[in-house]
Amino acid sequence: MPGTTVGAIIYPDNERRDKILLTRRNIEPYKERWCLPGGHIDENEPAEQAIVREVREETGLEFSPNFFRFYDEIIPEYDTHHVVLIFNGVGSGEIDRQEAEVQEIEWFPVRQTVALPLAFQHNRILEDYQQYML
Repeated sequence: MPGTTVGAIIYPDNERRDKILLTRRNIEPYKERWCLPGGHIDENEPAEQAIVREVREETGLEFSPNFFRFYDEIIPEYDTHHVVLIFNGVGSGEIDRQEAEVQEIEWFPVRQTVALPLAFQHNRILEDYQQYML
């Protein structure tokens, strides 16, 4: 049975949705790869609360989530299967990275992110987001 995770497409404000925040992972799997902030949903935790918590824990930002899409993420090399709920929205406040899990945090133009070797299946997610923005 698949697990359930959440991910965040964070932009600085509603006028600049073409610029998003990525974190560089400091843990396996995909250590040192860029990815969307996010993580696992705790038991009995609503998904919207989970993404707000994960964004705050990893980046220090407050996040106003809007549901974007879900993805069926099957990664045979890691023997994982997750249903990933992706939210988009504005991140506000001061960046304060969680050093144990996050090496760096950086704002990127969306068009640049789709060419990066991202963790998990985040390239596919950001390709869809880029199409959504056009």
